[in-house]
Amino acid sequence: MPTISVYKQQLFDLLGKNYSNEEFDELCFEFGIELDEDTTEEALKNNEEPELKIEIGANRYDLLCIEGIAQSLNEYVGRAETPKYKLAAPTTKLYIEPSTEQIRPYAAAAILRNIKFDERSYASFIALQDKLHSNLCRNRTLVAMGTHDLDSIQGPFHYKALPPTDFKFVPLFQSKELTGKEVVDLYKTPEQKNNLGRFVHIIENSPVYPVIFDSQDQVCSLPPLINSERSKISIDTRNVFIEVTATDRTKAEVVLNQLVAMFSRYCEDKFSVEAVEIVSEHNNESRITPNFTERKINVSAEYINSCLGLQLSLEEICACLKKMSLHGKPAGNDKDTIEVSIPITRPDILHPCDVLEDAAVGYGYNNLPKHNKLSNANFVAAPLPINKVSDIFRIASSQASWLEVLPLTLCSHDENFKFLRLEDDGTTAVKLANPKTAEYQVVRTSLLSGILKTVRENRKQALPIKVFESGDVVFKNPALERKAYNERHWAAVYVGKNSGFEIIQGLLGKIMQTFRTSWLPDYGKDSDGRGYWIEEDTSIPTYFPGRGAKVMFRSRQGAEVKQIGHLGVLHPEVMNNFEIPYAGSYVELNSEVFL
Repeated sequence: MPTISVYKQQLFDLLGKNYSNEEFDELCFEFGIELDEDTTEEALKNNEEPELKIEIGANRYDLLCIEGIAQSLNEYVGRAETPKYKLAAPTTKLYIEPSTEQIRPYAAAAILRNIKFDERSYASFIALQDKLHSNLCRNRTLVAMGTHDLDSIQGPFHYKALPPTDFKFVPLFQSKELTGKEVVDLYKTPEQKNNLGRFVHIIENSPVYPVIFDSQDQVCSLPPLINSERSKISIDTRNVFIEVTATDRTKAEVVLNQLVAMFSRYCEDKFSVEAVEIVSEHNNESRITPNFTERKINVSAEYINSCLGLQLSLEEICACLKKMSLHGKPAGNDKDTIEVSIPITRPDILHPCDVLEDAAVGYGYNNLPKHNKLSNANFVAAPLPINKVSDIFRIASSQASWLEVLPLTLCSHDENFKFLRLEDDGTTAVKLANPKTAEYQVVRTSLLSGILKTVRENRKQALPIKVFESGDVVFKNPALERKAYNERHWAAVYVGKNSGFEIIQGLLGKIMQTFRTSWLPDYGKDSDGRGYWIEEDTSIPTYFPGRGAKVMFRSRQGAEVKQIGHLGVLHPEVMNNFEIPYAGSYVELNSEVFL
């Protein structure tokens, strides 16, 4: 949760009232933010101006500066209306060349005309960019923005991707002209490690660097690193050109909207922004940015009332939403549906449940009825059925003298495949696009690697080592919206001087007995009803040849027979890969078949 520091008196001036600590703390609580600290006492000792440190939600990008906090609180208390943002016709263009597809393919831009900064608004303008870079922009990897003095450059602008030595410019706060490669080398130095140096990796290994030129072929910026000294802005800048480059088009537009929405209030024509025409040369697409079209979403009044235990009319719900910058009206002749208009400052509103939450905040959480009118389905907590099943596995395993372990869900690619003598066909494991270390490359598809790593770290303990885990594995499925799904498994391993296959099979029997699942001999052919059996399986290379089996299960008479797991003696190569100098047996089951 970001914490924003604002000058106390400046904020109170914008709110039109001097609040006591208790009053402002209560206002923040009601609105859904938190007063983290008031530095008044310490500031007075040091002859400094008191500040308020306010904790906001990570998805409320409109509250990352004092302008946004003041605007939202003023709307909440009814002191101000939501600004009407105006978009002036474009007077220049930004051309995106096809070469940028190799590195950062998206761009957007806008112009703030006749803006007038003072020291505090200018500092807030710079600070908001830093906060957006750290938050929504993911340290500039997704989005990077540059602000320029429009009077020092000339449009139309061109966004290109060039080899690092094919362009030169004077970087911000430098005096010497450098190539792109020299700029990267400059900011790789140890002195810059905690400054711009932490962004060098984003483009360092790319064959081309993204560059924005003006019509005179002068470099304006090298995103996501630094702007040109030639186009730097200052407190005296009157016309600001804002350019945004990104790997994600939606986030680029959200960032641009937040920046111009917060600071167009300082323009001569208040809340007016000049658009820029964006021309993508690779597909001949032309569009105008920023996009001030309000999104609309339909929400059922019955849905809001039933969840909150209220009986509000459509007009009353709309009044609650207005306090949160959302504007609702009845949708046509439908007496239950509200059409909600979402301003550009609220990209966090994605679903009717977000509107429901804002309606609750606008009504006041403290004002919600305390009697039992709330929906049990939404408000009474209960464990998920799969967690109940997992608890049964845990109790039964511990009763059989096994100890529970909790390994990490992420592992290296080798641990999930090569070390288990498995091949990766690319269809099962979810892989991390940019893993922090080689240890966390994939999401596990089996519990075995984590359990064996735990055994490896405890191999000097007394034998035998008997441990189990009940946890999630993850598999790919392109047909799903998320492209993957979780599956709850249970697994146990026996490690000692002998394989202990009979012991691990005995544990399987104990588990099945706990779930009232009978052993069905002869592969269940002559038996009816619920039960399980094991069949030899030579297709699992993780097990010693001839010592692996699959666990078969039938939930009821006439039901389809399923394989729900496997067990066997682990191959010596597997044990050696995990540096375990003993024999071992293993069993793993899909817990979800017992639901």
